Amino acid sequence: MPVVDMRSRPTFLHKFFGAEPDTPEFGVARWLNARVGSREVEHFTRGATIDGFRAEMDGAGIDVAVMVARSVPGVRISNDALAQAAGHDPKRLIGIASVDPVKLGRKAAVAEAKRAVTELGFKGINLDAGFYREGMRADDERLMPLYELCEKLAVPAFVMSGPTTPDLRLNDPLAVDRVAKTFPKLPIVCCHGFYPHVAEMVTVAFRNENVFVSPDMYTFAPGGGLYVEAANGFMKDQFLFGSSFPFRPMRQGVEDFRGLGLSEEALDAALWRNADRLLGLGLAQG
Repeated sequence: MPVVDMRSRPTFLHKFFGAEPDTPEFGVARWLNARVGSREVEHFTRGATIDGFRAEMDGAGIDVAVMVARSVPGVRISNDALAQAAGHDPKRLIGIASVDPVKLGRKAAVAEAKRAVTELGFKGINLDAGFYREGMRADDERLMPLYELCEKLAVPAFVMSGPTTPDLRLNDPLAVDRVAKTFPKLPIVCCHGFYPHVAEMVTVAFRNENVFVSPDMYTFAPGGGLYVEAANGFMKDQFLFGSSFPFRPMRQGVEDFRGLGLSEEALDAALWRNADRLLGLGLAQG
């Protein structure tokens, strides 16, 4: 079956991903890899070129990598730079734009998000809610125009979350419930699955079929088994695979995911069918 990796970034995109040896960021990349159970903590150095990144995909059996940009203090990846990376292999490298409404202001953020989709060809918009200079919950009013735009353009909104949120009080999946109810036609991808609030996350997914859960590397963290239990039941059509490269190896990610105990139908859905439907990749027709 095909494999779509819903969270993967080439190392060369930013020093935050370990692009520059002998820097604090390189050390952090090694540390986080060790923290989440990577068996090879410097694997990310092989993604330092586009050819190396694609070779990692090939070695892991990954057909499509979804590259989610970041636009927060300390990690600014321009949408144009991401589009240039995706342009090396447009069928396999899919870009998800990022905008910072705190830095740009609401009007400019909406304009940039629209440009990223309509001109650069991105298939979604990433919102780093809790990571902006002025951190916010996913249902903050400042984000509502961006959700509205995504719904209008028929592309999913990606919401960043997880235990590295600077203020953990903002890492609240219950905020997504309000967004999902406000925009019922909008697919919402919860990157990192709002770990460690796994029970709350799957509850929000239970209530809202337009909420997709992508825990990626936190699928394998303590308590992550509840994601799998839900995916074997009601959440089958809302669960997504992501390697978290460069913070976890692609091949290890695929192998570990296959060993989670998902039913054959749930595994097929998580590895590609859900992503194919969500992003309109056309894999089912190919």
